[in-house]
Amino acid sequence: MLSFDVCNAARLRRDPRYDGRFFTAVKTTAIYCRLVCPAKQPLTRNVVYYPTAAAAEAAGFRPCLRCRPETAPFCPAWNGTRSTVARAVRLINDGALDEGSVVDLAMRLGISSRHLARLFERHVGATPQQLVKTLRVQRAKRLLDAGDGSMTAIAYQAGFGSLRRFNAAFAELYGRSPSSLRAARARKA
Repeated sequence: MLSFDVCNAARLRRDPRYDGRFFTAVKTTAIYCRLVCPAKQPLTRNVVYYPTAAAAEAAGFRPCLRCRPETAPFCPAWNGTRSTVARAVRLINDGALDEGSVVDLAMRLGISSRHLARLFERHVGATPQQLVKTLRVQRAKRLLDAGDGSMTAIAYQAGFGSLRRFNAAFAELYGRSPSSLRAARARKA
């Protein structure tokens, strides 16, 4: 957290470079604001600074209706739909589509599966299924390069439901079967 003096100087200047880095809470009104709030500046003795909006709310302050602190830079609302897509990608990396469906993932995010597909198309350029397929093939390639496990074991460790799907996805991306890639690697060694 920045010092009181730095925060106070930034607040008095309404310096946009500090917007979202701290929040100004006014003791006399029990409201917290962004430092760029157009409201009249409070007296310095009535001000307390918090590093996050959550900290200000935990201290008993309510958000300003003019500057809308929930839209401050660095908060998820400021990032808009990118936050939803980033969260979906994290869940996919953690295996959300290994055991569940895209509909389950969308419900977990609080949106419809059609909206999730639109967001992925806009921000990722691919559907969630295409992303998970790419991640699985990349994982399988690393496992294939790393060891001598059976193709079936590699397929299941990479998240594929069957050896047939693993072979098809691998051949689609690399233009060859995983066993031919392994054989070529063995010839080089």
